[in-house]
Amino acid sequence: MYWVYVIKSRKDEKLYTGCTSDIEKRLEYHNKGKVRSTRSRRPFELIYKEEFDTLALARKRENYLKTGNGRSWLKDKLSLLLNSK
Repeated sequence: MYWVYVIKSRKDEKLYTGCTSDIEKRLEYHNKGKVRSTRSRRPFELIYKEEFDTLALARKRENYLKTGNGRSWLKDKLSLLLNSK
C-alpha cells in the first residue's frame, strides 16, 4: 500500500504534500528534520491521507494535488472536514 499525505506546519501553517509506503515513519522523518525541504518548518501534523494500491497511482494523485486544480480541491475538502468536526 502507498499513501499520498498532506501535512501542515505548526510553525507557518503551510501545507506539504508527499507520497510514501510508510506514513508514520515519513511523518517522523519530517518532524525530526530528516527531510531537507521541510526541515525549517517543523513541527508537522498529518491532516489528510489517501491510500493507493500502487506507487504509480499514488504518484499520479500526488502530482495532481500539487496543481492549481488539485490545491483548490484539497482546500475545499479540508474545509469540509474541518467544518464537520
